[in-house]
Amino acid sequence: MADADPSSDGTKGDRIAKVLARAGLCSRRDAERWIAEGRVRVNGRVLETPACVVGPADTVLVDGKPLPMAERTRLWRFHKPAGVVTTHRDPQGRPTLFDILPPGLPRVVSVGRLDLNSEGLILLTNDGALARRLELPATGWVRRYRVRVNGHVDPARLAALEAGVTVDGVAYGPIRAVLDGQKGDNAWLTVSLREGKNREIRRVMEHLGHRTNRLIRVAYGPFQLGELERGAAAEVPGRVLRDQLGVAAEAELRAAPATAGRTREPASGRPPRAR
Repeated sequence: MADADPSSDGTKGDRIAKVLARAGLCSRRDAERWIAEGRVRVNGRVLETPACVVGPADTVLVDGKPLPMAERTRLWRFHKPAGVVTTHRDPQGRPTLFDILPPGLPRVVSVGRLDLNSEGLILLTNDGALARRLELPATGWVRRYRVRVNGHVDPARLAALEAGVTVDGVAYGPIRAVLDGQKGDNAWLTVSLREGKNREIRRVMEHLGHRTNRLIRVAYGPFQLGELERGAAAEVPGRVLRDQLGVAAEAELRAAPATAGRTREPASGRPPRAR
């Protein structure tokens, strides 16, 4: 075990938080919390700081148990229904996304979140490091939503959002919002953004005088919700994952044989399409 080396490329070892995340146990942030709680031992000693590098010769235990055998990095598309929270546990006892995952999936973490009343595409992965990478604004992937709001929408006010907007002291980056259609007191919009702060779309629409009564994420970067049924998951093929993450990801995506996880992709229950 050694002090963390910022230039570590994995040939001599990796940071402990990355090792735990790549084992599919948790995110890097959770790993740091586990270390602070004294749950992680390296070579028999309770680890007190995440600032260390571990290699193949080091013995790592979490809660007294060795790390599971590393599996190749995998990614799934999942159709989150409204009415569930994107968390492992909810103090209010509400159903969570992880309560309703299809059988056969390994332990996974979500890439970002959707709030209780939002629905649509959530990416799931067995690699916490990949989840963190895909969440970062620097990744630059556009999140696209179909949004139904109450009220008569002014297209000019929507267009102004591309310059960014500040709501209650919170600055939001450029938002592309297009009016798809107005029917009575409701309008459907297609909204695209790159960062996605907490409840960003709902707050910005409320700022414009519109209450959001339905919000469906239909795309996260190159990955589409498509016709995935509510509550169903479909694995992204490894080749597609490598293509979308670029050549630099090749070394990060382990080549171990896949452990099959049952997924379903029925054709029913489709949300409104993005235009």
